[in-house]
Amino acid sequence: MLDAPGDLAPFLEAGRKLFAGEAGFVWAASRIDNLPPMQGLEIAFAGRSNVGKSSLVNALTGRKTLARTSHTPGRTQELNFFDIGGRLTLVDMPGYGYAAVPKDKVQAWTVLIHAYLRGRANLARVYLLIDARHGLKPADASVLDILDKAAVSYQVVLTKADELKKGELEGRVATTAEALAKRPAAFPVVQPTSSHTGLGIPELRAAIARLVAERA
Repeated sequence: MLDAPGDLAPFLEAGRKLFAGEAGFVWAASRIDNLPPMQGLEIAFAGRSNVGKSSLVNALTGRKTLARTSHTPGRTQELNFFDIGGRLTLVDMPGYGYAAVPKDKVQAWTVLIHAYLRGRANLARVYLLIDARHGLKPADASVLDILDKAAVSYQVVLTKADELKKGELEGRVATTAEALAKRPAAFPVVQPTSSHTGLGIPELRAAIARLVAERA
């Protein structure tokens, strides 16, 4: 399911302004006892290690180096907090599901992520990034289970959507929405994006601006 253009139209300019302002790194936490104080609205981006989280954060903010990108999946090993214009905090979460990362490190990340999701009262939504080329995988399903149990609202964002033909992308959106339909914490809209072409970036900004307005 996609947001109709009219649904997000009132928030397109607000979304542009929100992410056109100041944005900067403010905190990194590798342990649950090192999280920053809760203040204001938080949104978080989660996904597999090679799904393009950092690239999407950079595309949203129009900055090439705000979030660190790497050709080596698994480089994000902490919860990284970014202030967006003093109006919300964006959290880049450690990637999951990459086999080359040592198991003990994966376990430490998993504990951190679980604890963060359960205990962050100001966390408004998690954006779960899924590679449009591959769709939902078993490792993603386990994260969906965690989000449902934590009762954290989450929305699936398809990345690398430019690498699919239009019909293939529409099919991927439909199958993903169908898989999410019975999950209690899932937001019903699946948003395709491309950090390379900018596809869906204004709409995602608008969706986040709408969330900020609703929680104001």
